[in-house]
Amino acid sequence: MSKLIDLTGQRFAKLTVIKRAENYKHGRVAWECLCDCGNTTVVRSGNLKSGAVKSCGCLNKISYTATHKESKTPLYRKWKSMLYRCENKKHIAYKDYGARGITVCEEWHDFLSFKKWVEETKPCGEFSIDRIDNDKGYSPDNCRWASQKEQANNRRSNVMIAYQNEVHNLMEWSKILGFDYKSVHNRMHKLGWSFEKAINTPIDIKKRNKVERK
Repeated sequence: MSKLIDLTGQRFAKLTVIKRAENYKHGRVAWECLCDCGNTTVVRSGNLKSGAVKSCGCLNKISYTATHKESKTPLYRKWKSMLYRCENKKHIAYKDYGARGITVCEEWHDFLSFKKWVEETKPCGEFSIDRIDNDKGYSPDNCRWASQKEQANNRRSNVMIAYQNEVHNLMEWSKILGFDYKSVHNRMHKLGWSFEKAINTPIDIKKRNKVERK
């Protein structure tokens, strides 16, 4: 484990670190910071160092009243949803985004800048925006266009499993080895079985049918 670097007193853009704050989920280090505008905010260490967060939010006060006549377009709604789940604590998905330190870069707080990136990078076909590193925020450097399958493989819940000198997620293993995905998933996540035990223990059909009838 690397030694914690004390950021107290250091300045990052408009933020000056006051003291160590309670860690985010999964032990991510966070710091309480004083913004030049006078507000305080808690920021994840990585977001300070990378420059993903430069202020308490005063630099990018979001105006959800569009002045570009695109507020009813699907792209605008997706953009607003991206901001809400990262910055609005009342949003149903905030716990999986903003509460984890997932941010939207300042460039993309401007809808027209976001739209320009979309127009310049989006490939033909059915693709959606996907974050390359799920522990980092939305920015041109950390976002790509991915198919539905690629996005599914990039979910945080998709734990990679090493078996017989190969590494795949559970869905991929189910296709390779031909087992029932749901049964093995339940054995591993509900019963706490190892992958090898879960795939090699025969399924008691009579017992399963009895449970289903109940």
